[in-house]
Amino acid sequence: MSTATENGTGGNRSSEKTYKKTTSSALKGAIQLGIGYTVGNLTSKPDRDVLMQDFYVVESVFLPSEGSNLTPAHHYPDFRFKTYAPLAFRYFRDLFGIKPDDYLYSLVNEPLIELVNPGASGSLFYLTSDDEFIIKTVQHKEAKFLQRLLPGYYMNLNQNPRTLLPKFYGLYCIQSGGINIRLVVMNNVLPRSVKMHYKYDLKGSTYKRRASRKEREKACPTYKDLDFQDMHEEGLYFDAETYNNLMKTLQRDCRVLESFKIMDYSLLLGVHVLDHREGGEQGQAGGDGRRPVAQRVLYSTAMESIQGDGKAAEALTTDDTMGGIPARTHKDEKLLIYLGIIDILQSYRFIKKLEHSWKALVYDGDSVSVHRPGFYASRFLKFMSTRVFRKTQPIRFSPSKRTRTSIPALKSCSQEILSSQADERNEEDRRDRLVGARSLASLDGQGTQNKSLTDQHLCQGSGGGIGRS
Repeated sequence: MSTATENGTGGNRSSEKTYKKTTSSALKGAIQLGIGYTVGNLTSKPDRDVLMQDFYVVESVFLPSEGSNLTPAHHYPDFRFKTYAPLAFRYFRDLFGIKPDDYLYSLVNEPLIELVNPGASGSLFYLTSDDEFIIKTVQHKEAKFLQRLLPGYYMNLNQNPRTLLPKFYGLYCIQSGGINIRLVVMNNVLPRSVKMHYKYDLKGSTYKRRASRKEREKACPTYKDLDFQDMHEEGLYFDAETYNNLMKTLQRDCRVLESFKIMDYSLLLGVHVLDHREGGEQGQAGGDGRRPVAQRVLYSTAMESIQGDGKAAEALTTDDTMGGIPARTHKDEKLLIYLGIIDILQSYRFIKKLEHSWKALVYDGDSVSVHRPGFYASRFLKFMSTRVFRKTQPIRFSPSKRTRTSIPALKSCSQEILSSQADERNEEDRRDRLVGARSLASLDGQGTQNKSLTDQHLCQGSGGGIGRS
């Protein structure tokens, strides 16, 4: 089991993070023991269609530290491990091609890596060593909301497995000493093996949407909407097909969220600059710099999440894109984009309505983060489609204006040269004919003159004879 502390180094137990009076190492150990037991036990159950009642089933097992006939002994306090809707989540994992053995290997056999919390929720985040899964602690109301969401979530995934919405693979609860710690397992949006030069949490709002000074001092800060507009004033450019696929996916996902009356979600956006060469470093700050392992989960990369079914499978992920979406800045810098919608377990209920009401009285009602689900979705989409993502004009492989004008010019020039040469030859022929004509004329003139002289002489000769006679 992993015993990593707050900064990812072992040894100093006093600096180890605690969550609800539970140390991080004890929590990680309980997570791995509980998931190992429940998933292993689930493999003995036959596969069948998911029924409505399956969404509301809760299985529970007690794991004492000394062990039992069903559970192994461990060095952590006694705890009870609950699994919510195990058959439904098994179906979700099957839908994304996650085999039970792979799920167990990622979550149980390898150490869990604790991440620095990028948000203000106070949740703990654990990442599996293969970069595939994130484990996040959630509040009681968020876990309850996810339970109510499951039937609709099931229907949406059946219709659209390619989505930027969070992909939930399991919901669990650890009970120990009167404390409940609820956990959700979901897909990892930002791979640790790729360095994120910029990271943003975008809502389409402007009210207090700037990273704090403390956040900016972090090695890999998470910026917000106003920061994005300052740092990428012209937005990020995609080719027309990628842009259209991305916006269609976002529009469909926002419709789903609006139908569930969900709001206050964000787009987590990671930007890797391909033109940056930092000594060959590829790993994200705090990562190990390894190349991504072979992908096992379907539709898990950003490119796969937005592309249509018509694309060839081999075109989805290559070593060059590493699962990211190719993009460019207005300065033609080459980028890889990683993104996903996060924090969807917020319903527009009474507290949120009240929060929006008093904020709207003090500030511009359209700029605050908390808003009606319908307005929130439209504002979110407008911001993404006009300020964040932009479409490049397609490059047409046709002659440019200069080329188009130069080709006829060359043709006309060559024709002029040929015609001038022909004219010169014709002129020479004409001159030759004229010279020949003049020569003939002169010869004819000389002949006529000679003939006249001869006739004159003859006349003179005959006249003399007559006269003489």
